[in-house]
Amino acid sequence: MDLRDFYLLAALIACLRLDSAIAQELIYTIREELPENVPIGNIPKDLNISHINAATGTSASLVYRLVSKAGDAPLVKVSSNTGEIFTTSNRIDREKLCAGASYAEENECFFELEVVILPNDFFRLIKIKIIVKDTNDNAPMFPSPVINISIPENTLINSRFPIPSATDPDTGFNGVQHYELLNGQSVFGLDIVETPEGEKWPQLIVQQNLDREQKDTYVMKIKVEDGGTPQKSSTAILQVTVSDVNDNRPVFKEGQVEVHIPENAPVGTSVIQLHATDADIGSNAEIRYIFGAQVAPATKRLFALNNTTGLITVQRSLDREETAIHKVTVLASDGSSTPARATVTINVTDVNDNPPNIDLRYIISPINGTVYLSEKDPVNTKIALITVSDKDTDVNGKVICFIEREVPFHLKAVYDNQYLLETSSLLDYEGTKEFSFKIVASDSGKPSLNQTALVRVKLEDENDNPPIFNQPVIELSVSENNRRGLYLTTISATDEDSGKNADIVYQLGPNASFFDLDRKTGVLTASRVFDREEQERFIFTVTARDNGTPPLQSQAAVIVTVLDENDNSPKFTHNHFQFFVSENLPKYSTVGVITVTDADAGENKAVTLSILNDNDNFVLDPYSGVIKSNVSFDREQQSSYTFDVKATDGGQPPRSSTAKVTINVMDVNDNSPVVISPPSNTSFKLVPLSAIPGSVVAEVFAVDIDTGMNAELKYTIVSGNNKGLFRIDPVTGNITLEEKPAPTDVGLHRLVVNISDLGYPKSLHTLVLVFLYVNDTAGNASYIYDLIRRTMETPLDRNIGDSSQPYQNEDYLTIMIAIVAGAMVVIVVIFVTVLVRCRHASRFKAAQRSKQGAEWMSPNQENKQNKKKKRKKRKSPKSSLLNFVTIEESKPDDAVHEPINGTISLPAELEEQSIGRFDWGPAPPTTFKPNSPDLAKHYKSASPQPAFHLKPDTPVSVKKHHVIQELPLDNTFVGGCDTLSKRSSTSSDHFSASECSSQGGFKTKGPLHTRQVNEHFYWSISTAYKCPVNQY
Repeated sequence: MDLRDFYLLAALIACLRLDSAIAQELIYTIREELPENVPIGNIPKDLNISHINAATGTSASLVYRLVSKAGDAPLVKVSSNTGEIFTTSNRIDREKLCAGASYAEENECFFELEVVILPNDFFRLIKIKIIVKDTNDNAPMFPSPVINISIPENTLINSRFPIPSATDPDTGFNGVQHYELLNGQSVFGLDIVETPEGEKWPQLIVQQNLDREQKDTYVMKIKVEDGGTPQKSSTAILQVTVSDVNDNRPVFKEGQVEVHIPENAPVGTSVIQLHATDADIGSNAEIRYIFGAQVAPATKRLFALNNTTGLITVQRSLDREETAIHKVTVLASDGSSTPARATVTINVTDVNDNPPNIDLRYIISPINGTVYLSEKDPVNTKIALITVSDKDTDVNGKVICFIEREVPFHLKAVYDNQYLLETSSLLDYEGTKEFSFKIVASDSGKPSLNQTALVRVKLEDENDNPPIFNQPVIELSVSENNRRGLYLTTISATDEDSGKNADIVYQLGPNASFFDLDRKTGVLTASRVFDREEQERFIFTVTARDNGTPPLQSQAAVIVTVLDENDNSPKFTHNHFQFFVSENLPKYSTVGVITVTDADAGENKAVTLSILNDNDNFVLDPYSGVIKSNVSFDREQQSSYTFDVKATDGGQPPRSSTAKVTINVMDVNDNSPVVISPPSNTSFKLVPLSAIPGSVVAEVFAVDIDTGMNAELKYTIVSGNNKGLFRIDPVTGNITLEEKPAPTDVGLHRLVVNISDLGYPKSLHTLVLVFLYVNDTAGNASYIYDLIRRTMETPLDRNIGDSSQPYQNEDYLTIMIAIVAGAMVVIVVIFVTVLVRCRHASRFKAAQRSKQGAEWMSPNQENKQNKKKKRKKRKSPKSSLLNFVTIEESKPDDAVHEPINGTISLPAELEEQSIGRFDWGPAPPTTFKPNSPDLAKHYKSASPQPAFHLKPDTPVSVKKHHVIQELPLDNTFVGGCDTLSKRSSTSSDHFSASECSSQGGFKTKGPLHTRQVNEHFYWSISTAYKCPVNQY
């Protein structure tokens, strides 16, 4: 199968698959000769076409277009907006429209037209068939106005002679319906014979005997009428000549003959040999053959009849497509008045002698034979309606249609002989701007005949291509400190469109204030001086926009890198660096890091550090800036070191800068808290049973001569508060009552309070005992002191309640007995006194007055001396009690949460010299108010630069300081300093005593002594037996 056969097969299949969705038919019936603008039909109404878009619900604007061939005079017109069909000024003549055809029914004359519905989304092809009904606009006519007939004189009565029939272009009842013989003179009559084809043939009937000698000529009229309304008619003169007698007339062997002859039969080809016989002899037997009067002139021109032999031959070329059937009436006459009649039907058979016809009617009107399409037209855009036909019949008339070569167009079959030329794919002006191809119509004859039609299509450019940059990312580099207007590069983009759609203008995007861009040429220049240190890289966009409608654009990224020049000196982060190191920092430890920056890049920012004026005390790494000590620090010998450092970059020429460095030597946490209150370990505090919860019942106050966090203290009760009766404030040291004391709480309570600092790297702490005596009164001080002494036998991690209970019960019994005895003594004394006073009233009163006056005016000097001696004795007692409490702990770092296991031993002799006192005299002159910052904060704020605190490379092991707090034997609180008793918990430094200095403060004598023993606590408690009760 060759390519041509493949196209034929494809076209045949396409013809069988008609698209019913886009191809519809309408049939209208009209009468001929209608005037202009007569409505014929309404396409959308008759096909029920909706103007509403089913997808969007909006009204669609449909366009109805009549597909007509260029130069044709259309018989009807179609309204493009409404789809209504009207007649035009061109008259519809049925007889002209269907000339040369024979119709048995009046509705068989019609013409067809095609209407398309646009736009492409709503495309439909409507095939309209308009049947033209006949009107009686033609009168029947005889072939000749005078009809001559020869009749022999011996013709028998009722003999019939044919009269040439009249013809009427109209059909049906509008055609020939009736013949009438006028002025027949009773000699002749008229009869009508109707043929099987429906034709009416008039025949003249002889009603009387004829006698040529009497009358040889008869002149009459014959009238023919049609059946139309109004009725039309015509007449002809019928002249009858009576001829001499000829006894026998010729007779054909066959009255009806049908023959077939191909249309390509050459001239002279015999069609049929007619043969008639005559029984006469002589001249009466000589037969002549002639065509009957009914034979059309066109048929007489095509065929020739031999008058003598009766042979019908082809005398001109036949064309089946013009006339396929020829009916020939042949008369055989022997000279008599009654010739023989034979009807010959000549069927011209088809041969493939006609190539197919292509009727190309454009839906899109061409300009000078070229169709212009937009490249944005969608697929299946309708271009033309193609109708193919072939005058041949059967296989010779079967036509297929196809496109000769591969183009983005195809033919869609809508009817068996009609195709729509459509686009088969999207068109691209940039790919192909013009198409020229042939549409081929080929029949199926042997050999096959073809016909072609040339189609030219030109595409109109649409702005469907945005400009394209040669590089989507444009990278540039330029040195800083450039001149203004420096040329950088030329930005270029191309557009595949043409004309104004390809005209490109350039525009800078945001963040491009440092640049200028020529809109036409794309030349990019620098509008400012670049400083790499301010901005090293510029990233912005460039837009290329064409001048199409609407305009299209694209963007390219531009990256401009600013190259560095050595225009910046190194810059230290601080003009003055201050570092703080501990005095125990080992040699070769890191004490600080110098940070320096250079805004330049590359070698220009490669900085080298050096020390300018140091005496080898420190080593500076030239690249990392790390400072290491080359000495062992001793704060007592030197508390700070100062030197200068220099930074030099690697640029050409190099740039440098200097900075100052100070190394401050910091103290370490080597002092434990010192207890100020309670001032004596033998003192106690009375807690009455009427005390309310939340009231302060005792105070613990300590100081730490360290600074910063090393001096921040925390107070906790570690033992003796198993009932939860008391609570200590961890910041102020105030001991408050948690709940109201019950009778079962009466007695002595020993609280073990731990005071720890927040020092680093190790916290130091001190323990103190606080005795609280719960009772309404404290009448027997000796008894309470005895209880305190006896509690020393109880380990610190145990509650003294169990061991002191017998003493408390004994105390209750003694008190009760004393109360009863005292009451009895009082009663007796009162009774005796009353009696004595009754007897010596006057003398007693006088003695009393003189005694009182003497006491007021002259005090007893002896008593005064005794009081002084007693007061002096209290200051320096000769006997004291010193208790040593040894406490073993597993984790000295947290003395608050760990149980304390200790034993109490009471030596026989105690020395007063072992009791240490806190001395304010030699204290460091670093007095500060409670709301002033601590020493560490003071150091940090001494310089505007931040301080660098670095851990030493080799940490120094700090000794564990377990403090032995030695308190005075008795109370040494002197003066009325409320600052210590009413400390504010919000103070940042609650250890300061400066506020009490103007009111007396704390007075102590001698230095403060501490004892340091690994992993043990030594506690000193002193008490006096023969002294009044001292409450702190």
